[in-house]
Amino acid sequence: MPSSSGPSIDTITEGGRVTQVGEGQEADESAPPVMTFGAPTAGEILAERYELVEHINNDSAGRLVWRGVDVILRRPVAVVLRYPGGDSATEMLQAAVAASRVIHPNLVGVYDAIDEAERAYVVREWVDGQSLRDLATEGPLDPARATAIGNAVASALAAVHATGMVHGNVHPGTVMISDEGRVVLADARTDGADSQENDIRAVGGILYFALTGHWPHAEAPLHGATAGHGRAAIPDGVRDAAGAIAAPRQVRAGVPAYLDDLTMDLLDAEIAPPSSDVLAAELARLDVPAEEEHYLDNSGPLRFAADTEEEPSPLAAAGGRKVAIGIAGLLAVALVGLLIGISALGGDGDKDQQANPAPAPTSSAPAGDATPAAATARKLTVKNVRIIDPDSKDRSEVDGADKVIDGDEDKGWETETYRDRPNFGNLKKGMGVWIDLGEPHTVKSVQAVLSATGASAQLLAGTTNAPSSSSGDKQLVASYKTPIGQPFEDHDGTTMTFNGFDADTKYQYLLFWITELPPSEGGFKLGVQEITVQGS
Repeated sequence: MPSSSGPSIDTITEGGRVTQVGEGQEADESAPPVMTFGAPTAGEILAERYELVEHINNDSAGRLVWRGVDVILRRPVAVVLRYPGGDSATEMLQAAVAASRVIHPNLVGVYDAIDEAERAYVVREWVDGQSLRDLATEGPLDPARATAIGNAVASALAAVHATGMVHGNVHPGTVMISDEGRVVLADARTDGADSQENDIRAVGGILYFALTGHWPHAEAPLHGATAGHGRAAIPDGVRDAAGAIAAPRQVRAGVPAYLDDLTMDLLDAEIAPPSSDVLAAELARLDVPAEEEHYLDNSGPLRFAADTEEEPSPLAAAGGRKVAIGIAGLLAVALVGLLIGISALGGDGDKDQQANPAPAPTSSAPAGDATPAAATARKLTVKNVRIIDPDSKDRSEVDGADKVIDGDEDKGWETETYRDRPNFGNLKKGMGVWIDLGEPHTVKSVQAVLSATGASAQLLAGTTNAPSSSSGDKQLVASYKTPIGQPFEDHDGTTMTFNGFDADTKYQYLLFWITELPPSEGGFKLGVQEITVQGS
C-alpha cells in the first residue's frame, strides 16, 4: 500500500513478544529503505515531551516505529517517524489530525502530529495486544467473541461516520485486541477513495474472518485487504466453481443461523446495508454471554414474524435471507435499536414471541393495526446550561455557558490557564458543564467539541438541580455519581462522543465533567466549543 495512506498501528508477535507495526503488515525485504541520517536515539525527547524508549521496528512504508513515554502525562505512547517531513509526510499528518478529532473507546487514540521538516512524527496510543489477523492464526473464534469484535468495530465506525468522515481501511490487520480484551480500530485513511457503505460492508468481512479464518474480499478486496496489507497472511474464503463465497455455516459447524445471515447480508452487494449506528445497535443486542445464547432463536433474533401462522409475514414467506437489510418499509416497524432484520427460517411460536415482542403487520393487515414506528433520534433542545465549579469561591470562570449550545463551534466557554499540572494546577478536582433537557428524555448520544486535544472528561447523570453557587455546585457534584454512555477514561481529540446509552432509561440532567486540561501556552487550558445531545 502506498505510504500516502496515513498512519497506522498494528501488532505482530516476534518470539512471543508483542510489537506494533504500521500498515497492518510487518516490515519485510520489500519495504522501502529507511533514511537513518539524523535518526533518533533511545532517551531523546521529541517536542520537549515524548521520550523515545525503544525502537520496535520499521513498518511496511519504511517509517520508524518507537515505543515512547509522554513525560508530561506519564503514559506509554507509540511514535511513528517519517524521513523527511514536509510534503512527503502530508498525508500521514493529515490522517493523524483527522483521526484525533474522533474519540471512542474502540478507536486507537491519536495524541499528536508534528512536522519538523527533516522529519515528521505521529504520537499515538500504545496498545499491548495483537491484531485480529494474528489472533485468528490460532483458529476461528467462537460466535460470541466474533460478535463482540464485530460490535466494537461497528461502534467505532459509528463514531467516525457521525463526523461525516470515512475510515476506509477496515480489515483484520487494523482491528486490534489488547491484552485486557479491548477491541480497537486503527489506521484510518484520508485519501477519499472509499465510502461509509464500504466501511459497513467491511464489518461483514470482519465477522466472516473471525468466524472462519478466511477473508471474503480477496478477489475483490476492500481497501486494506490487498497484498500490501499482508494478503499472503490472510487465506481467501472458500468459494464454489462460480467464485461465490461459501457462508460461514458451510465452512465450520456451530455458527448460529442469525449470525450467518447477518454476515452474508453485509457482504451481499444486492442488499443495501444499514447505517453504522444501526448495525452497532443490532450487534450490541446480539453480543450476549455464551451461557445466555439460548435466548436468541437460532433462526434469527429479529424476524418480523406474523401475528398468526395463517398469515405469515412477507419476510417469512420469502424463505430466503436476501430480505434482511435495507428495506425502508420494514425498518419503519422495527423495535428501537433493532433495525436489522434476519429472515425467518422456521421455529417455535413461543420463541418467536420471546425474540420478537413487537411483530410487524402482515401485508394484508390494515394500517391501523401496524406497530408504531420506532422513535427517530433528533437533536434535543437544551433548556438550561451552566458551568459547575465547586472548588472556586470567586466564580470567575462560570460565565459564557450559553456559548456551548449556540450552534457555533467557533465560540465556546473556556477555562482559565492553569500552571504546572493538567489537573487544574492541582487546585481543583474538576469543572463541568451542566445541562438541563427540560424533561426526561431517552438519550442516544452526547457529543462535545473541544478546543484542543489531550483533555480527560466523563459524562455523568443525576437528579439534583442545585443553586448556582460554590455550595450548590458541591452538592450537585456529590450527587452525580453515575457515569453514562460507553465508559472510557482518557479522551484525546477535539470531539468526544458518548453513546451506548440504556434505551430504557431517561435523563433530564447531564454533567460533562472535566478532570484534566490539555497543554496550552503558559500552562493548561480547555475550551468547550459545543455540546449536542441526540435522543427522543
